[in-house]
Amino acid sequence: MHTQVGIVGAGPAGLMLSHLLHLEGIESVVLEARSREYVEQRVRAGVLEQATVELLRASGLGERLDREALIHRGIELRFDGRGHRIALTDLTGRAIWIYGQQEVVKDMIEARLASGGAIAFEVDGVEIAGIDSPTPVIRYRDGDDDVELMCDVVAGCDGFHGVSRDSIPPGVLREFHREYPFAWLGILAAVAPSTDELIYAYHERGFALHSLRSPEVSRLYLQVHPDEDIEAWPDDRVWEELRIRFATTDGWSLADGPVLEKGIAGMRSFVVEPMQHGRLFLAGDAAHIVPATGAKGLNLAIHDVRVLADALTTWYRTGSTDRMDRYSERCLRRVWRVQDFSSFMSSMLHRFPDDDGFLGRLQRAQLGYVCSSEAAARSLAENYVGLPYE
Repeated sequence: MHTQVGIVGAGPAGLMLSHLLHLEGIESVVLEARSREYVEQRVRAGVLEQATVELLRASGLGERLDREALIHRGIELRFDGRGHRIALTDLTGRAIWIYGQQEVVKDMIEARLASGGAIAFEVDGVEIAGIDSPTPVIRYRDGDDDVELMCDVVAGCDGFHGVSRDSIPPGVLREFHREYPFAWLGILAAVAPSTDELIYAYHERGFALHSLRSPEVSRLYLQVHPDEDIEAWPDDRVWEELRIRFATTDGWSLADGPVLEKGIAGMRSFVVEPMQHGRLFLAGDAAHIVPATGAKGLNLAIHDVRVLADALTTWYRTGSTDRMDRYSERCLRRVWRVQDFSSFMSSMLHRFPDDDGFLGRLQRAQLGYVCSSEAAARSLAENYVGLPYE
């Protein structure tokens, strides 16, 4: 088989890249190890920056989003029993949208299949070869067939544990990483949210986050130790701890309901430089991971493939490789900006196990400053809603 762009991974990055290329008349094949049902039900991020929403709309993927997504024009920072609203739209003129990653993926898959796009689910044994040549190859098994897919370019959009990054020769990439001494215990609950906007709570027992997925479904998180046993957290204990950490002096109450999903995820930062080698380009989690506190992972992946689609379109139309050559440079500027913001949010809101009291007082001082200074609040707000694309 032959295609112009071989894409490994049918997450938001891979699907969006395939869609953007299709709009420019460029062929692609998307390969995914999981089933369609799995990727459409996989619950991940749910906060979309305004630039992400604008791109989805401009590319014809905004119809259901505009009908079902929740628009938020502020967030709340809660500490010492009081809530403090950061007015995102008043400070920046921009907003965020609450729309689950799995919903974005459903819309992308539907659009690609409706336009005749090639997506192969449940493929095995993916191998990438020849990335230093003009015709790289992706080998994989599709059912009973061994397939060799010849490409002009390969896009590695298969996540942190995928095969793409490891297909680059040793010594080419430099890795930067940080492991945080805490994790998030997250639940998805069949209960109407107890808030109209996201609540980020700082508490002496640890961080908590009240997010939303729909008017009927809530997403909530608790800071726990990375080695915490999920079995030690029955539903009643989770709700009790959430109530403690969200408690306010004015009697705000948290509604509970049936827990649909529960899991623990570690927190880390990870970046590779460069994000390309030869004819292989990395995008999304294959190239970088950010702590979830800043709500940036999905949005950063969409930015990557927007830059890559632009570079590939220019190459196919003009023969110029300038934008392809600068792909890493263009992406990494935003990657490190987002890493800084996500680290700032994580460090300000989480309790650290080795804190002797000094760090906690610094965190309260920082929270107090952000909530009382318009300049500090605007800085947080403009990063949270997402900086405009270059």
